[in-house]
Order: sequence, then structure tokens, then C-alpha cells
Amino acid sequence: MANRSSSSLFLLLLHLLIFSSSSMAKEDKDEDRSSSCTGSIVFATLGRANYAFDIFTLPISPPKPNNNNHDQKNELQITDGKSVNFNGFFASPTSPSILSLLSNQSLLTLINSTSSPTLQLLIYVTERDGSSNIYLDAYYYDESSFTKINNNPSSSSRRRSRSALEETFSTRVQIPLLQEKQSNNKNNKISTSKIVSMKDRPSISGEFLIYVSTRENSQVPRKSWAAVYSTHLKTGETQRLTPSGVADFSPAVSPSGIWTAVASSGEKGWDGEIEDLNTHIYIFRTSDGSNRIKVVDHGGWPCWIDDSTFYFHRSSDDGWWSVYKATLPPTTNTQKRTIQNDSVRIERVTPPGLHAFTPAVSVKNKRFIAMATRRPTSDFRHIELFDLTTNQFVELTRNVSPKTHHFNPFFSFDGTQIGYHRCRGSGNGEEKKQLLLENIQCPSQEISLFRIDGSFPSFSPNGDRIAYAGFPGLYVVNRDGSGKREIFSGAAFSTAWDWKRKGVVYASTGPTFASESTQVDIISVTIHDDDDKNGRGMDGIANNSRVISSSKSSVKKLTTGGQNNAFPSPSPDGKWVVFRSGRSGHKNLYVMDALEGEKGGIYRLTEGPWTDTMCNWSPNGEWIAFASDRENPGGGSYEIFFIHPNGTGLKKVVHSGEGGRTNHPWFSPGSDHIVFTTDYAAVSAEPIANPHHYQPYGDIFIARADGSEMQRMTHNSYEDGTPAWGPTFMKPVDVVEWPSTGSSCSFDDCHWLGQSTPNIALGGVPPKHRC
Repeated sequence: MANRSSSSLFLLLLHLLIFSSSSMAKEDKDEDRSSSCTGSIVFATLGRANYAFDIFTLPISPPKPNNNNHDQKNELQITDGKSVNFNGFFASPTSPSILSLLSNQSLLTLINSTSSPTLQLLIYVTERDGSSNIYLDAYYYDESSFTKINNNPSSSSRRRSRSALEETFSTRVQIPLLQEKQSNNKNNKISTSKIVSMKDRPSISGEFLIYVSTRENSQVPRKSWAAVYSTHLKTGETQRLTPSGVADFSPAVSPSGIWTAVASSGEKGWDGEIEDLNTHIYIFRTSDGSNRIKVVDHGGWPCWIDDSTFYFHRSSDDGWWSVYKATLPPTTNTQKRTIQNDSVRIERVTPPGLHAFTPAVSVKNKRFIAMATRRPTSDFRHIELFDLTTNQFVELTRNVSPKTHHFNPFFSFDGTQIGYHRCRGSGNGEEKKQLLLENIQCPSQEISLFRIDGSFPSFSPNGDRIAYAGFPGLYVVNRDGSGKREIFSGAAFSTAWDWKRKGVVYASTGPTFASESTQVDIISVTIHDDDDKNGRGMDGIANNSRVISSSKSSVKKLTTGGQNNAFPSPSPDGKWVVFRSGRSGHKNLYVMDALEGEKGGIYRLTEGPWTDTMCNWSPNGEWIAFASDRENPGGGSYEIFFIHPNGTGLKKVVHSGEGGRTNHPWFSPGSDHIVFTTDYAAVSAEPIANPHHYQPYGDIFIARADGSEMQRMTHNSYEDGTPAWGPTFMKPVDVVEWPSTGSSCSFDDCHWLGQSTPNIALGGVPPKHRC
């Protein structure tokens, strides 16, 4: 046993812990705490607040290889700048099916008034109002308003006048293409029948919208919920095109509309790979998902040039991500195909020496393939054209925004423009702002759900305040997001409030993801609220101000030795703090005195050659929940366990299958549920199509305290984590918009792209690095 002065101290502490556990349970019963699944859950998504994606376009003419004549005057932002908009697709502006099915008066008025200007119909994924949806935006630009640069009549480059589009913004037509069904329950509350998430590129086929959704539980741990669906635009009738038990990504509809190609993981589960999912490409009939055939081993992100030819990307044997071409054998029956495994001809299109991925093509302009690239000379991904006649690249976005990532290109319907999404930053003369607390649509009407622009949030005992880590620093805000105050300026993570001592927050100070011997310690920070009277900070500025007040606080170090002491969680009687420590050479759980720390007494709660971490003490005092890899030490797999504060009753509660990760458990206010982050739902999109995350998976789930009745709360293609559950139901609206304190669009591309450049001189093959 570590750090025990004597066996008598051990027995005394054990007795105190047992007594404390039972007395706390009695106190909880006397207080008659609610056992219902209510309150608010706040979680973090690292980097998400900086995305601010919008869809932009650039003209592709004049198409001269190595003549990079594009600049900011050519680029046009075509989405609204008010939400996160990405993965676009241009539909035909003359499509009778779309125009007749939508029957939107505003759209018809716009169409009837645009005899001269060029009408565009953009379909894209958007995150707004706390959920994901697919929108159609109708807009136009006037070809006659193109002007010569510097009024030089001989100039071959043109500047698109923004005035026409800006005028259209006031009459912009935006139509959600998927409507949630709502029903009245017995309490007269409106409830949403299903939470739908679209994180992949949508397409139109006749009268149907083809898209990816995670609406249905795969019922298998670590099996993606991503599947392709077809929804009739007028009736809303929806059918699943992906077979049950299969995960499909990145659908593309052929020019005739008969076939859809997908990147599919098939029926196999997910092994945690985050660089190359090693998907295969299948095709099936768009109308009903029938005649499903595997046509390519190892490929993703297909895009059709005709009904027998498509392009795709894959990680090549030489280490470079490259674009390939697949040619299917000819058929006389366009409604049905029969393909042998060796009858599909596959050719590599892009050469080694750069990464090329997420290709796009146009049936109106077959000369070029658009793609995102990562060159060894750049830290950013850019959109380029590959000229199939000259086998040369034409750069599009590098001269426009050289230090911004550009994602997932697509062609305009007439083949003259390239669309893509990137972070809008502080363009259009607007100050870049981001939400401190972003409301997320929650499947439970009794719980409100928020994403915080920070990490490791925790609620004060009465739910009126939230503490969180800012990397660096610790901050406290009111539960409505106002009154932001820095209480500690150093490197810190993992916050928790004392149950009895008002204004005391526990945290870990030091680096994250560190070894057992790394200097990390537990501190308690006491907030002196006397300096924050009448809702004003130390500088006298109202708490809803953009200014962060420098609140006075006192800091006390509770651990000694600094051997990776982290994740403190106090007991509800305010006497003890459980935490993890690497002092024995392994990360196990310990319990120490809440006021004096180790000096007041310490007891080792778990012991073994594994990692026990991320602990949370239940509000009724009965259990301590924690994440552990004890069933596969060092293997990267984590499960949630419970243990009584006296060291008895160890039990496994939640796991996400062999090799899975379930982390950061937190008890509900009634102690009868837990919230946690897990890879149970695997990935929801091809990781290469998104920005960098430490892991492009991880959703927020809740479950009963015995691990039953798991319910998915978030549906994302990026990492949600570090949830906390508070006792107060917070009104489900976005709160407190702050000017961005970081650099515009400050997020990374996938690290394994930047770190995996082969050493050509040495004939090297890039090593694999996980995001």
C-alpha cells in the first residue's frame, strides 16, 4: 500500500470510508434527491468552435496548368455564414422534379425573377438549431456583372461582382429537405421521433434525396450506425438502402440515377482504425438498394463520370493517398449488372509525391478531376484540379487562402465552378464569434444538452455555475454562460466542485496524456465571491460583458510528489477526494482528505498493473465510477467499472466490445444514471474527409447505473467527450456569443497526413500515426 504511515492508519481510514459511505447514503435518503433522469449535460468537442465552415466557389477557367491566377476576388461565399455548412452538391437548376416537388413560393418567386442572372441550387449539410439537416439554398449571380480586373479590357481574369449576390442574400431561399416527425405525448410536450444526423455528402436522384444518416442503432458494439437512406422530397417517405448490419459511407449517384456507389465496411466490425478505414466500394440500385455488388477492394469516396466509370481514393502501397479510376465491364442491361471480381479495370491517376483524396468529377467537363491535396511543402490541404489531358495539376485555393484548410470539392452543375468548404474566419468585415454554450438537440425531453467551448466541464452542486478547462487556465461561468471568470491561469484539466464548501473547485494541474511519473498534481481553487458582488467582476464590468474578469481566488496543492495525480472527484459529504495516481508505477485510484490532501490521510483504493482513471463519485455516496483497461492492460481498451468507496463491490458496468473505449463516466444528479463517451457507435464518416481529432469517433451516451438502456445523445463524425451532468434543466437555447479569442480557423489537418510524407530519396514508406 502506497503512502500509508502505519497499519493503524489503514484500518482507521477503512473504517471511516465504510462509515462515510453508509452515512452519506442515509443523508441522501433524508434529502430525498430526485432519482429521475433529468437535468443538463455539458460536453466538449475539441476544436469544434473554430470550424465555422461555409461553402465557397472558384471558377476553373481559364484552365492553364501551372498558371495560378486565382485570388480572393474570384472566390464567392455561397452559404449564409451563420452556421456550420459543409459537404455541398449542386443540383440542376432546371430539374423539373426538384422545382415541382418543393413547391416553395419563395423559390418560385426567385426563379421567375431570374431570367437574366444565373440560378444555382446548392444542397449541403448544415448544423443549426442544435441538430443536423440537409438544406437547399437557391441563389443567383449575374453574368453581366463580371468586370475586368483593374478595368483592363485585355485582362483574361474576371472578378465576380459580389453586389448581385449580396442583394440576393436578403431574399435568400433556404429550404430544409428533411423534416423531423413530431408527436404530442401525454404531457402535451412536443417530442421528436428520431434524432437524425447527416455528416456525409448528399445527392439528388430524380425525386429522391440520397444521404447518410445515423438514425438506426446497429445493435452491435463498435459497428457504425452510418447507412444510406432515400427520402422522397415531397412525401417524406424514407427507405434504407444499406442492408441491415452493414455500414456505408460517402454515397455517389451515377449520372443516370440508376446506380449508387458507396464506401462500405461491409458486415465486419470496426477495429479502431482512424487513418484508412479500408472500406470497399459497392454499387447498388438507387431505387431500392437491390443488386448490391462489390466492385473495388480497398477504396473510398467514389464519384461517377458515367454509368460505367468512377474515380475513388485509397492509401497506396507507397504511402501516398492517391486518386484511382475504376472501369466497370460493359453491360447491355442498364438496370442490372453482373460483375466478376477480376473484370473491373483499376488505374492509378495521381502520381506519388503528394497526397490526393476526396475526388470530384463533372459530366459536363470531363477534362478535370477536382481533389483535395496535401503537398510535402504545405501544412494545409488545398483544392486542385488534375488535367487528364496533360497529367498536370492546376492549383485553385492556395493563392486565395494559403493558410486555410479546404475540404471535399464538388463541381457546379455546368462544370465551370468548383465548390468546397472552408472556415469562413472573419471575412465579409464581420468579427468572428463563437458560442460559449451551444445547444444540441437532445433525444430526451427531460435533459438539455450543450457543447461547451472548453474541456472537462463540471457543475456546481446546485447547478448554478460551470467550471471548465481552457488549455491553459480554469474558468467559471454562470449556467447561462454569462460571467466568465478565470480562476487559475496555469495548465489544468479535469474539474470538479466540492459539495459542501462553497466556491471550491478541484482540478489537475500539468500536462494531459502523460506517463505515470509526469509532474501532475491535484489542486483546490477557492473562488472568493465577495469580489463578485451584484453580478459584477473584479473590474466592475457586468458579467454578460465580453471582458473576462480577473476573479480573485486562492490555490492549494493537495498532492505531493507530482506522480501524475489527476481526475479528482470529491465525496458528497465534502470529506474525501478520489483521484488517480501513477505513484506506484501504474495509474490506480486513491482517496485522500479533501481539505488537507495527502497530509490529512490517503488510502489506495485500487491496485494492479493496469490503468484506473477518470473517476467520479456518485451524489448518493454509494459508488465511484471509473474507466479502466484492467482487462487488457496497455491495449488501449477502456471500460467503465464501479467500486464502493471502501474498496468492495467492484463490477464492470459498460463496455463497447472487444478493443472498445468507454471513458469519462459521470453520475446523474439522482445517481441512477451515468453519462460517458464511447466508441460504441464507431465512426460516422470517412476520417480523411474531416479535420484532425485525436480520435474521429466518440459520442455521448447515457445508461442506467447498471449499464442497461444505453441511449445515444450525440451523432458526430468528430470526437465528443468529457461530459458532466448537472441538476438543473437549462433552457435549450444557444447562450453567450463571445468574440473568438484564438486565431481564426485554428485547427489542424489530420496529423497522419502531415507526418507520413515518404522520404523519396531513401525510398521510404511513411509510418502510420494515429490522429
